[in-house]
Amino acid sequence: MTESVGKKQAERAEKMHGKNAWMGTVFVLTAGVCWGFIGFFSSHLSGAGYSPVQLAFLRNIVASVAMWGYLLIFRRETLKINWKDLWMFIGTGTFSVVFFNIAYFMTIEQTTLSVAAILLYTAPCFVMVMSALLFHEKVTRTKGAALVLALFGCACTTGIFHGVGGSVPAFGIFTGIASGFCYALYSIFGHIALKKYGTVTVTAYTFLVAAVSLLPFINMGEIAALTAEPSVLGNIIGIGIISTLLPYIFYTMGLQSTEPGKASVMAFVEPMVATLVSIFILKEEFTWMGMAGVAAIFLSIVLLNVKGRD
Repeated sequence: MTESVGKKQAERAEKMHGKNAWMGTVFVLTAGVCWGFIGFFSSHLSGAGYSPVQLAFLRNIVASVAMWGYLLIFRRETLKINWKDLWMFIGTGTFSVVFFNIAYFMTIEQTTLSVAAILLYTAPCFVMVMSALLFHEKVTRTKGAALVLALFGCACTTGIFHGVGGSVPAFGIFTGIASGFCYALYSIFGHIALKKYGTVTVTAYTFLVAAVSLLPFINMGEIAALTAEPSVLGNIIGIGIISTLLPYIFYTMGLQSTEPGKASVMAFVEPMVATLVSIFILKEEFTWMGMAGVAAIFLSIVLLNVKGRD
């Protein structure tokens, strides 16, 4: 009798684990879709005169104000932390979000958007290595194959195979790889923080720390003058809520039931969505190479979620 009860409990636990893993996949993919719309909003804001650093600040301050405003009114208890744990949020907010943005923008200035994007998506490589060292996460053949497919897909969607028009400066390569490394740090610090705090707590403090860290680099007078134009407000809300607040919440939720290395590869759905947005919404040039990249990224996601593969 006891054995039968234990078996049923084990079956329920396994079923629940499977459901949580499936939900984790959905959350990570949803985050990638939201991130994929960054280009839609940033293209309009860049045209209005905002600099890359100003865009980074706007993303974080809008997300921070929205989230903290809601939590202070309805869920104030989630904002309680042990201040000795502030290093976790400096990790996700400053060392990841802020440094990733700065390094990424510097790479664009040094090279091209295509090169910057492909170097940024070295992040899953760093996540897999750091996860193996810090969390003893197994690097399987399936993960390796999915990573190669995703990198190939990203290269296709960013247009890297069309040529970059000359040699790439060494400093540009350095800042590009640095952006990928800092981008990867969110999965690592976020994984650690989630062992002690909930999703909303981690996300709220990440945005707050990131926004505060960017303040010394911001001219508030310039931002106020540009924001006075009514046409830009919708895009500011879009980049702050749709492409910043929501994806970080979803991704952080996904990390609760998904290994960091696996989650980082699944987030490759971002360049896939960005390509589709550029073709169907921004009406940019359609290329078969870009669509091949979309297909490769999709296959990498399917590969990671097929049961029974090592």
